[in-house]
Amino acid sequence: MNTSVSERNATAGRAGNPYIPYPVTIAEITVENEARDLKTFKLVFENEEDRSAFAYLPGQFAEVSVLGTGESPFGIASSPTEEDYLLFTVKLTGTVTAELHASEPGRRIGVRGPLGNTFPWDRLEGKDIVIVSGGFAFTTLRSAITYMLAPENRKKYGNIFALYGARSPGELMYKKELAAWKDSQDIQLHLAVDRDPGEPWDGKVGLVPNVLRELAPKAANAIAMVCGPPIMIRFTIPVLQELGFAKEDIILSLENRMKCGIGKCGRCNVGAKYVCVDGPVFSFAELEKLPPEY
Repeated sequence: MNTSVSERNATAGRAGNPYIPYPVTIAEITVENEARDLKTFKLVFENEEDRSAFAYLPGQFAEVSVLGTGESPFGIASSPTEEDYLLFTVKLTGTVTAELHASEPGRRIGVRGPLGNTFPWDRLEGKDIVIVSGGFAFTTLRSAITYMLAPENRKKYGNIFALYGARSPGELMYKKELAAWKDSQDIQLHLAVDRDPGEPWDGKVGLVPNVLRELAPKAANAIAMVCGPPIMIRFTIPVLQELGFAKEDIILSLENRMKCGIGKCGRCNVGAKYVCVDGPVFSFAELEKLPPEY
């Protein structure tokens, strides 16, 4: 799968040029959290042929560009089953993100991609899925859950267990989706906050690794998908191993300092690997062979 993804990335972009973004328009902006520093941008392609050419799977990312300001990489939060638009959830952190956060619907921007590899969808078929995430890294896992729950895909997977944690209830993203998933028979969703919120709360209280140990999802015939801050990943991996998950069955989506997105600038290398091309999805078994940056 990685080979075909790399080949596709080499020709991503308009007219086969990976440096040229597709023109898109901001159709809708959703504030995701109480701090108002997380916004989801719903983007629509200006040209139908561009929409068709932007073929991706959950796990991949793209470069979002703002003319005159720059571009930044973001995980794709939408699912390929949501055919008419792309979703990117952006945290307010710097120049490009500030310009995006100041935007209004109707603004024309660019998207370059899709980039990187995907979750190992061939391996996931027939397996129970355990999803573990924290903070705003939940974006690509929102894509994965939406993809798996689509009627045409749901039968390919066994039980789906998801644990999603944040500092407080107001920092949980995608509240409409979370409400729907809580009521669904197709997924077992658990929400957690770091500490007692001091308000009515029917989820778990505690750090994600501790809550995961308490819930103890079964490892038999299961694959775990983990995405979150590096500190969360570091303490979640030992818990998954305690529960019986093999190293090759712990799938991680990593963040690194990516710039070009196509393996040219060298900003995101870890040993001989480039996170933007060889990742951002790696198994723990693969990561153990690399320098200990995670």
